Amino acid sequence: MEQLRIPGPTPCPDEVLQAMTKQMINHRGPEFGQIVSDATDNLKQLFQTKNDLFLLTGSGTGGLEAAVVNTLSPGDKVLSVSIGVFGERFATIARQFGAEVIPLGFEWGKAADVDSIRRALEAEPGIKAVLVTHNETSTGVTNDLAQISSTVKRFSKLLLVDAISSLSSIDLPVDEWHCDVVVTGSQKGWMVPPGLAMVSVSEEAWRAHAGARMPRFYWDFSKAKSYLEKRQTPWTPGMTAIFALSVSLKMMLKEGLASIFARHARVAQLARDSMKSLGLPLFADERYASNTVTAVAGAGGLDTKKMLKIMREEHRIVLGGGQQSLDGKIFRIGHMGWVKESDIELVISALKVVLPQAGFGG
Repeated sequence: MEQLRIPGPTPCPDEVLQAMTKQMINHRGPEFGQIVSDATDNLKQLFQTKNDLFLLTGSGTGGLEAAVVNTLSPGDKVLSVSIGVFGERFATIARQFGAEVIPLGFEWGKAADVDSIRRALEAEPGIKAVLVTHNETSTGVTNDLAQISSTVKRFSKLLLVDAISSLSSIDLPVDEWHCDVVVTGSQKGWMVPPGLAMVSVSEEAWRAHAGARMPRFYWDFSKAKSYLEKRQTPWTPGMTAIFALSVSLKMMLKEGLASIFARHARVAQLARDSMKSLGLPLFADERYASNTVTAVAGAGGLDTKKMLKIMREEHRIVLGGGQQSLDGKIFRIGHMGWVKESDIELVISALKVVLPQAGFGG
């Protein structure tokens, strides 16, 4: 079997995959209503929130669009805090719908500087919302969201968070950190195939929603809320993915949040230490290195594309390459969701063989 070690989609446990073989049921009936209600309640525990929470059929990017169009109006000023590819995507969505985006980009591989965010908010008091990626998989960096939130809330701004690759694997107490809209996706640490975005909405976000004038139909939070009160979804949902999620959530609650976070931290530390022991430098600033994906810089003559090809074809281990300007310069090891130390040990064993074949140290 192939070892899929990319930053998503991630491998799924057999129990989760088996749940997807369940026969279709009435998505307006009581059985599905109970499934949706239970899944929503369980998600709230894992989001660490009492806010409204919705299951949306779509990718994480759909959830980001929902966050934007439900809280903003054309012409609103938005501070976009970006440390990589997905931070830039969040900004692009807001710009596409008519927001005036004020970009605040940081060197890829580094975390966002909180003082720079503070200065940007001081310089432009008309900013309505701040967009931030908690965990940037393109660079393997986790932002200090607690400090960012503290700064943003000092200025009474909305905080819209891309937590697609962090929530469920890295601690993110939504209510404690006063996050207004938080988006995640099923195919990451939730151990479920792609197809679902999960979104929490604060009271402050609802107040913004009341005056938001960006166009929306499919992603309308008001519709999601009114249907959830009937234990339904507004539109035909991705039922098989929800069946799968209902199983994975029970598995996660059984393991417990503290244990999940500790496991990801151990696996990530093993990945980072192993890369350094092989003589490969980490791309990310290690103070902010992600516990769900390790980004490794090509060095010592390593042809990263050749290495990825040999790993895939000869060892059946699939790693991620670099994106955009990082294409061919880094590779990435995904370790979120259904992962343990032995999975990383297999990657390391194969790399010891493949690195010299791909020019490393030669």
